[in-house]
Amino acid sequence: MAHRLLVRRLCTLSVKDIRCLPTSTTTTSSSFSTSLQSATPRLSFLAPSRTLPRTSWRTVSFNVQDHEDFTERVVNSELPVLVDFHAQWCGPCKILGPRLEKAVAKQKGRIAMAKVDIDDHTDLAIEYGVSAVPTVIAMRGGDVIDQFVGIKDDDQLDSFVSKLIGQ
Repeated sequence: MAHRLLVRRLCTLSVKDIRCLPTSTTTTSSSFSTSLQSATPRLSFLAPSRTLPRTSWRTVSFNVQDHEDFTERVVNSELPVLVDFHAQWCGPCKILGPRLEKAVAKQKGRIAMAKVDIDDHTDLAIEYGVSAVPTVIAMRGGDVIDQFVGIKDDDQLDSFVSKLIGQ
């Protein structure tokens, strides 16, 4: 991956991106010492020429590590929490996950989202009665407020999230 990025960066360089050693204005007897005395800083051609926009919606969710982590970060959370029970092999889960993250990101920190892989945490799936994936459970104060199974469109997800935070 790093090699591809380096090759892409090298291939897209323009003449202005490549900085040669600056010529020195001082006169000395040795050309070797002249090139070493240059004090002008050079820009690295490997430095990114532009910054990528940072999206905050990628940081609104977290993966549950174990039952204790679930209890600490979901059940004992002061914020309402959407719990996404999913599986790696589930196609609809891969569609619903980013949509849920977008809906949660729109709330700007008023809600959290936990992701639970049912293959890794079957005990949690059984405890909360998950029989199919994707299953999304809305929790507030450790209590289950609402839930749904399957894919919803963006408007339905927004209204589900708004209902959880009480709007």
